[in-house]
Amino acid sequence: MTTTSTTWRPPTEFVDQCRELYGLTCPPMWGTPRRPELPTLGGKVAKVMERLGFTPMPWQRYVWDVALEIDPATGLFWHRTVGLSVPRQQGKTQGLLAVKVHRAAAWKRQRIIYAAQTRSMARERWEDEFWVTIEASRLARRFVIRKANGHEAIIHRATRSRIGITSNTEKAGHGPPLDLGIIDEAFAHEDDRLEQAFSPAMLTRPMAQLWWASAGGTEKSAFLNKKRKAGREMIEELWRTGEHPRAAYFEWFAPEDMPRDDPATWWATLPALGHTVTEDVIRAELETLDPAEFDRAYLNRTRKATPPPDPNVPRDRWPGLVDEHSRPGGNLALAVDVSQDRAWSSIGVACERDDGRVHLELVDRRAGTDWVVPALVRLSALWRPLVVAIASSGAPAGSLIDDLVTAGLTVPEDKERPHRGHLAVVRTNDFVEACGQMADAMNQGSAVHRDQADLTAAVSGARTRKVGDAWVLDRWNSLVDVAPFVAVTLARWALVNRGPHVLDDYDVMESVY
Repeated sequence: MTTTSTTWRPPTEFVDQCRELYGLTCPPMWGTPRRPELPTLGGKVAKVMERLGFTPMPWQRYVWDVALEIDPATGLFWHRTVGLSVPRQQGKTQGLLAVKVHRAAAWKRQRIIYAAQTRSMARERWEDEFWVTIEASRLARRFVIRKANGHEAIIHRATRSRIGITSNTEKAGHGPPLDLGIIDEAFAHEDDRLEQAFSPAMLTRPMAQLWWASAGGTEKSAFLNKKRKAGREMIEELWRTGEHPRAAYFEWFAPEDMPRDDPATWWATLPALGHTVTEDVIRAELETLDPAEFDRAYLNRTRKATPPPDPNVPRDRWPGLVDEHSRPGGNLALAVDVSQDRAWSSIGVACERDDGRVHLELVDRRAGTDWVVPALVRLSALWRPLVVAIASSGAPAGSLIDDLVTAGLTVPEDKERPHRGHLAVVRTNDFVEACGQMADAMNQGSAVHRDQADLTAAVSGARTRKVGDAWVLDRWNSLVDVAPFVAVTLARWALVNRGPHVLDDYDVMESVY
């Protein structure tokens, strides 16, 4: 599976392990599994956190146990790097502090460096959070602080290990050997300069580790986005091959098909929920924050720039057409469309409701095209649609026409007297008409939908191109795969323009005889 797949879910055995070992009912979407046969220092970090005044949460104990596994053959850490992508307010800062304090107390003369968005922000967190926490804890007497600018250090009295800070510049991290580097708030780093500075300084340190941590970022978060992509691929490869890399990765994430306002989504994405965070707090954030910022902060999604609207697609009307209880039924039409690169195919349905409005729904969307013909044959037998629409041979889906005819969906010789379930091949002029009719339906409020993530994304990212004095949806230049929107547009056109011929010429006569 690829990292862009919306079908990836944590393996059942991993979910069971998290629950059985840690009582963790909110496992990461992508996470390195614990290998119980390997010793770990995670338990010692948990004790440090208790002495700092915090109760370790299940997700923190899981991350520490995995990240600090020891290779029995060498006595060194198995994982040289650790990536942690978790939503905001889940205890990330306290968890990282416990790792740093444990490192400072466990080994002599360790150099520990912390970096945040900027040096000033790292300094603020280092002094106002890290030191304040240590100073108020049972470990206060074991540490002393040095605040001189450029020489900041929280120093363990016995080991002389130091917790310092650095800036996000090309020169950051240069100097003496580095034992533990922490790159926090990775979403704010637009390149990998810190990693490039930290890594060489760790080469001679046998127990060195580099950690990066962050909630979701934006499209400009080049470092974070690269790391998340690589981490997802690494975990999926681990489950395919069973081979454990020398890096650990943990990411809590809500895919787009999980509604932001559903508490079930929160419980599946926020590992601190029920421990230090409540549903009421998250609900208040949902009501306060911009939806895109809520998604970034609490669902760990990448915030994307809002694209400028296409003047032909009234996408601002789309949210007002939502009816989550609407369902297809009765006389309906199906349609299929394929993305320009043929990577994805979509089947849409349209049917007229009792109130006269047309229900639009994305029936299925999957990778490739090989599943489409069997699916349409099965749906046709189950639902007995009035029409099955598909774009002509000049469009990506056109290559499926012959296979559909072979499978039994036929094109009528007289389109004015079609049979139920006939195949309607949509020509360019038909597509122009379908797109215009869909825009009118959205503006007039005569269409309804269930706010499906893939369909709504297709409407939001749709772009159009001119055809004479009119326009059609543009598969090439749309910002996303627009096939889900095209599919329901064609289905609506088929229902309204071809469906009546079936009902008038055949179904009524059959009822007489």
